[in-house]
Amino acid sequence: MKAKVHNIEGKETKKSVELDESIFKIEPNDHAIYLTVKQYLANQRQGTHKTLEKSEVSGSTKKLHKQKGTGGSRKGSIKNPLFRGGARIFGPRPHGYGFKLNKKLKDLARKSALTYKVKEDALVIVEDFSLAKPHTKEYARILKNLGVNGRSVLLLHENNKNVVLSGRNLPKAEVSLASSMNTYEIMRAKKLIITESSVKAIEDIFKN
Repeated sequence: MKAKVHNIEGKETKKSVELDESIFKIEPNDHAIYLTVKQYLANQRQGTHKTLEKSEVSGSTKKLHKQKGTGGSRKGSIKNPLFRGGARIFGPRPHGYGFKLNKKLKDLARKSALTYKVKEDALVIVEDFSLAKPHTKEYARILKNLGVNGRSVLLLHENNKNVVLSGRNLPKAEVSLASSMNTYEIMRAKKLIITESSVKAIEDIFKN
């Protein structure tokens, strides 16, 4: 499957790249995408929530009144969870929300996400480019030329620090290494831009 290559002026060049159909043209697996996105979001959670239990609440441990003869219920401590300012019964404790997924399933999810971008005509292949220095305005101009300015867009490229620094201040514009792409970022973007050399890098990911 061939895809035309654009330059940073937004015009089609005479070049084209061959997209591996085993990566960019498979039968998408929605459940694999769901599980992978769920795992990604779960891993973002800090899990630091905590409430005070009876042994951690400040207060006297003195028995409030004698056990019998008052006509009221038994009260052993001011820290009783039933009292205002008391402890909480079975409150949340710090814990991780992450869970494991097989590598094959995560690979299937990424392939499915890339396939969806091709089906939705939301994939743009652009010539390799670099910036001499971080320049947000220049990067925004490139996105505008490609017709994706103002839309949620993800650029997958090879290691180029100035491109990363130029794109991080733009809303809805994310820049990521092709070698570290993930399903969540691909699915969230309305447009996916891949540099010419990154196509090969993506294919190498699934060969390992």
